[in-house]
Amino acid sequence: MTTPGKKTLSGFNSSFYSAEVITERLLQFIWQFQYFNQNELATTQGEPLQILHPGNHNLNQGPDFQNAKIKIQNTTWAGNIEVHLKTSDWNRHRHSADKNYDTVILHVVWENDRSETPAPVLELKTRVPGLLLKRYEELMKSAAFIPCEKSISSVKDIIWKTWKERLLAERLMRKTKTVEKYLSENNHHWEETLWWMLAKNFGIKVNTDAFGAIARSVPVNILSKHKNQIHQLEALLLGQARLLEGKFSDAYAKLLQKEYRFLKEKYRLQPIHQPVLFLRMRPGHFPTVRLAQLAMLVSRSTHLFSKIKEATTAEEVVEWFDITASKYWHCHYRFDETSPPKKKKLGKTMIDNIIINTICPVLFAYGQYHGEQSCKDKAIGWLQKIKAENNAITRGFLNAGMKSKNAFDSQAMIELKNEYCNNKKCLSCGVGNAILKG
Repeated sequence: MTTPGKKTLSGFNSSFYSAEVITERLLQFIWQFQYFNQNELATTQGEPLQILHPGNHNLNQGPDFQNAKIKIQNTTWAGNIEVHLKTSDWNRHRHSADKNYDTVILHVVWENDRSETPAPVLELKTRVPGLLLKRYEELMKSAAFIPCEKSISSVKDIIWKTWKERLLAERLMRKTKTVEKYLSENNHHWEETLWWMLAKNFGIKVNTDAFGAIARSVPVNILSKHKNQIHQLEALLLGQARLLEGKFSDAYAKLLQKEYRFLKEKYRLQPIHQPVLFLRMRPGHFPTVRLAQLAMLVSRSTHLFSKIKEATTAEEVVEWFDITASKYWHCHYRFDETSPPKKKKLGKTMIDNIIINTICPVLFAYGQYHGEQSCKDKAIGWLQKIKAENNAITRGFLNAGMKSKNAFDSQAMIELKNEYCNNKKCLSCGVGNAILKG
């Protein structure tokens, strides 16, 4: 133990750290994992203290830790524990008037400012390793791609493996909530839900919302009636996107206009209000091309969701999405504008993207909804077979020494970056925990 008042980064006297570094969440983390010197532990009243169980972290209303067990002198106490930066926070947070805090058996604080509380007080500021606080401060002040960019590659593989599994599960569960929301909006129609999500995926980031609106405006039962007439499917989708408005010199565009006017009246359709965008994207991603490819997928698909449930390999699904837009689009990206001949085939990267971001999440959600573990396992297994995504996030992790071997890894990395690193939730991160513990 260092002498009182001495500043050190490796010893246990860390009282010189400012309140800006010490947060209540950090203090909860320190208590939860018992990262403090427990030699000759005592309350601020000088009573010998022994921690038998720190309790379970409570994320809901009430004391921070529940079902704890401690021993003060010769008496064992069972109850809850509250954590604050200062003893006076007890009254400042009005816990004295809250019956939820009547069962608190220990008040853990960073600094005892001599305020009165009904529970015994334990002060930690002279007991926490300064090195832990230094690491935490560095993470919080980091402006790098991820806070732990300089040290992430040092984390052991076993920790990474476990944490990636947790990250992927969290990502799939978040997407499951989206699927369940769609189901509640379409009378639990799984084929319709898949159609909505596929359309959004075809819109890529720029036109995601617009394509989602198009899918909602034309139900799958209407599309299925015209699946053998590709020009009618194109007319429905392009017309709903307001891409058939105006005057055209192109004979095919005029044909689609004529078909759309008839179908719009027949089904009483209302075109979407969201604009579909062409700016700052490659011609192969133009909404005209993507909608034409989507129309071809509908034309070639029957009960697609049922087929996905029965599929045994990701390769089967890849084959179903091996589609090419109709012949007209071989020489066009837009109406009335010819281009050098090139078949508008759905690329391998796009197919992988669809399987990663639509097929696997819907299949996982189905397994979660119906309690079928086999569907969930299949979705995860397919992600392990598909090539890792190549985007700004995966490249950022690669620069930090972390390579994604497959889509399982890349999806976990994306979840880590978006949900933890961007919000600097290092205390809730398996990697952050490992780095702080050293």
